[in-house]
Amino acid sequence: MGGPDRVREATEELEERVLSPRATLSSCSRGRLRPEPPCPVRTAFQRDRDRIIHSKAFRRLKHKTQVFIAPEGDHYRTRLTHTLEVAQIARTIARGLRLNEDLTEAIALGHDLGHTPFGHAGEEVLQALHPGGFRHNEQGLRVVDVLENGGRGLNLTWEVRDGILCHVPDRQPATPEGQVVQLADRIAFLNHDIDDAIRGGVLAPGDLPQSCLEVLGRTHSERIATMVRDVIATSWESDGVRMSPAVGEATDELHRFMFARVYTERAVAKREEAKARHLLEMLYRYYLDHPGEMYGGTGPPPGEDVAGAVRDYVAGMTDRFAISQYCRLFLPAPWGRPL
Repeated sequence: MGGPDRVREATEELEERVLSPRATLSSCSRGRLRPEPPCPVRTAFQRDRDRIIHSKAFRRLKHKTQVFIAPEGDHYRTRLTHTLEVAQIARTIARGLRLNEDLTEAIALGHDLGHTPFGHAGEEVLQALHPGGFRHNEQGLRVVDVLENGGRGLNLTWEVRDGILCHVPDRQPATPEGQVVQLADRIAFLNHDIDDAIRGGVLAPGDLPQSCLEVLGRTHSERIATMVRDVIATSWESDGVRMSPAVGEATDELHRFMFARVYTERAVAKREEAKARHLLEMLYRYYLDHPGEMYGGTGPPPGEDVAGAVRDYVAGMTDRFAISQYCRLFLPAPWGRPL
């Protein structure tokens, strides 16, 4: 080992010996936005993972909607538990393909840091209202580059930043680890949304397409295991990270089914979304007119674009904080309660 001062170097040497030739080595990172001395213990990607876990944006994910808005049960997924499930699935695939697990985990833990309150409904509100639109992956990059640490950002490596930006379906991650997270995200949300929909009485197990179940499995764990094993087997001798045609088509069919039964505005699971959209639209417009009331009355930093500051403020809210601000601003308080 050479002593405690060489822990990082020893890990980097182990990566070179053990990982696949196509894995992204920590020692070969394209670097950070601002150069800084390396950690003597952690690799660059391990350091990024830790910075994400300790960030305020990561902690706020526990009170942000995944699919079901303000669920009354304790067992429904939130954006945080979704993130943890993505990280677990992604690490399993990365280990099976001998890719860099630390990079994979860092991307997975950071991939949804830019999500709004109330899930994709909140994203669609800001997309419609904000000049230039809004996408949660782009906001996630802004979170780690600028908004955390009082405007200094987390100063993450290029590879993790690319994975956060490119985890969405219409982008191609530059690293195989980013591709793993992109697939793991889909595997996680599709399966846990089925689980939550059944728990909430929106679906019954018998409603799921039988043709999909015959390929993927009839239980939650069987479907995840089938998809994970298939990605590893299909990608082992491939240049990319992908599913086989048979499993990929069954997965696509299951997604189409979920879109029709759970994800659309007409679905029972979405009946509160209109209220959430109205709430966020009111907050966005209010703070656009009253920017000095953001951040506890301190307002945005001097010289900052007001619309951009409102976007950042509203996007960073948790569901319950957004609801509390709406009640404070737009609903009459009981007589005698301090304002």
